[in-house]
Amino acid sequence: MLYTVMKRVVAPTARLVWRPEVEGLANVPADGPVILAPNHLSFIDSIVIPMVVPRRVSFLAKAEYFEGTGVKGALSRYFFGSLGHVPVRRGIGRAARASLDTAAEILAGGGAFAIYPEGTRSLDGRLHRGRTGVARMALESGAPVVPVGLIGTDQVQPVDAKLPRIRPVTIRFGKPLDFSRYTGMHESLPVLRSVTDEVVYRILELSGQEYVDSYQGSDKAA
Repeated sequence: MLYTVMKRVVAPTARLVWRPEVEGLANVPADGPVILAPNHLSFIDSIVIPMVVPRRVSFLAKAEYFEGTGVKGALSRYFFGSLGHVPVRRGIGRAARASLDTAAEILAGGGAFAIYPEGTRSLDGRLHRGRTGVARMALESGAPVVPVGLIGTDQVQPVDAKLPRIRPVTIRFGKPLDFSRYTGMHESLPVLRSVTDEVVYRILELSGQEYVDSYQGSDKAA
């Protein structure tokens, strides 16, 4: 119900207000399983992408959004759950694995799933080293990966801003990446690293960000 309202009422209104520049939308398959892999600059990234993609897109979302108490907690659970978001608890292996299993079910059903290779929002505006969840998801599901470059969303809603501002936004969808050559190699760490790096490189081409070879939140290069 909420998703229908967002798609038919909120999304068109938001597009009129922000007038996002969208490039390469035809690269997103109209049906069948697909993984969208965007950079992550702002909280609203998970709203901007579904706003411009014609088909339903599910995201991984922080478990905290589903665990609040009282009226606020209930509204948060309803909002994110209705949008098809899947809770993930960062830093806990089994919980993260369960979230990826849920994503796999969505892809197996022919759905579209989005995952941020960086794992979390970039606080310095740079593109950080990707984590291998996107690669594992791609190799286990066989779904193509569409890299996405978001530009300007950090200006619409900076880290400390509670309400979005009207600023120019660009969303660029790259050509789908096919990793079928690595079928059956989803347990190989070098392969996972190689696939992840390729996805991040394509995002870099689309976003034009400065790249730093370290994970977000880490001062060590890797």
